Amino acid sequence: MSTDEPRKPVRVAAIGDLHVHDNHDSQFRSLFADISQKADVLALCGDLTTLGLPSQAEALAQELSACTIPVLAVLGNHDHESNQAEAVKKILKDAKVHLLGDETYIFRDVGFAGVKGFGGGFGRYMLTSFGEEGIKRFVAETIQESLKLENSLRTLTTERTVVVLHYSPVIGTLHGEPFEIYPFLGSSRLAEAIDPFDVSAVFHGHAHHGTYEGRTNKGVPVYNACLELMRARDPNEPYVLLEM
Repeated sequence: MSTDEPRKPVRVAAIGDLHVHDNHDSQFRSLFADISQKADVLALCGDLTTLGLPSQAEALAQELSACTIPVLAVLGNHDHESNQAEAVKKILKDAKVHLLGDETYIFRDVGFAGVKGFGGGFGRYMLTSFGEEGIKRFVAETIQESLKLENSLRTLTTERTVVVLHYSPVIGTLHGEPFEIYPFLGSSRLAEAIDPFDVSAVFHGHAHHGTYEGRTNKGVPVYNACLELMRARDPNEPYVLLEM
């Protein structure tokens, strides 16, 4: 192919908060088949299961058998509920899901990095590591996730980069949620890890009643891909679909 030919766009679909549970009724099989026809890559933005049980991960793996494109994922807070996150990850990896955070992923000239993320608040009101040990552990979790994301981004040398999270890196995609819980839905520390790099787009979940789109201070577009929000936005196409 001539180098003068335009690059073929990469179509990325993203969805979060599937909350697959036991006795699942295969409601996502047709959705994954539809996504496979419209996108080149699918990113799952955490809360893949309801209680983080291996049986629920197995149910999701069965649903994903209808997906014929690469699948990338990060875990969410629900996926840690039963302290079996490693078992959940193994089941998904065995189903050919690429777990970001443990690895990065490259499709054509688009690199993908991601982590679960954590809470902590935004801007000048971010929680700081001061006072009780419990507060320090909370802040340390956010810092650790942010550093993990930064280190993953540093390894990518692709022309375009996409970040996948569960928690939000910006306040803009949280509007619609109760203001009091904003600090538990994300943290600016994640955006601080993103903005030093040339990131094309960020996807996250977690904020079920939030807003579809926001931006980091640098101007990187951030999309809230939570399933509940996506269904309200377009029940026929309840996922973000971005052409890059």
